Amino acid sequence: MEKLLQNIALPEKARQYCLELQQRFDFDFRWSAPRRTRLGDFTGRPGVRPVITVNTDLNPYAFLITYIHETAHCAVFRRYGNRVAPHGKEWKQCFRELALPVLTAEIFPEELLYAFARYLKNPKASSSGDPNLMIAVKKYDTAEDATNKKPLKYLNEGALFVFNGKGFVKGPLRRTRVLCVETTSKKKYTIAAHALVEEQI
Repeated sequence: MEKLLQNIALPEKARQYCLELQQRFDFDFRWSAPRRTRLGDFTGRPGVRPVITVNTDLNPYAFLITYIHETAHCAVFRRYGNRVAPHGKEWKQCFRELALPVLTAEIFPEELLYAFARYLKNPKASSSGDPNLMIAVKKYDTAEDATNKKPLKYLNEGALFVFNGKGFVKGPLRRTRVLCVETTSKKKYTIAAHALVEEQI
């Protein structure tokens, strides 16, 4: 784990803390190819050393948030086994406690620090479930990603865009989701307003 962390792009002042978390809760850490539906994953079974995976395409701040998110799952599993809800009050409290040592201006840029602190008041099952945090984190993606992708809600109605490899036309906003039409099949889908999409100009 120590050698692996040396090659991970994450805030330098959080590097030692990440190693300490792995040693404290005793899990295997593995990289995962990028996944559309999740940034990281925790697997825990009785009698088997837990495993945490994190996607390889995350920027340093997304990695750190995801790593602590999954470590909180491991901590809850160590204490309660499978007797509590995956993202219940025990996990929320543990996530807040584990995140507190890195919740500083030495580790996070100011805007991202505030967004992460607000998110931690009532953390959701995925950081992408909080539009403000997701947008703040995405600002630190690679220049290519930052240039080509933007939240769907910022596109004009009728705009063409690509999402998950498929072309769509943006329709009207319905609370937190946007009604869209796939250009090939003409089927209608609702897509989260804060989902990152690539506009076709």
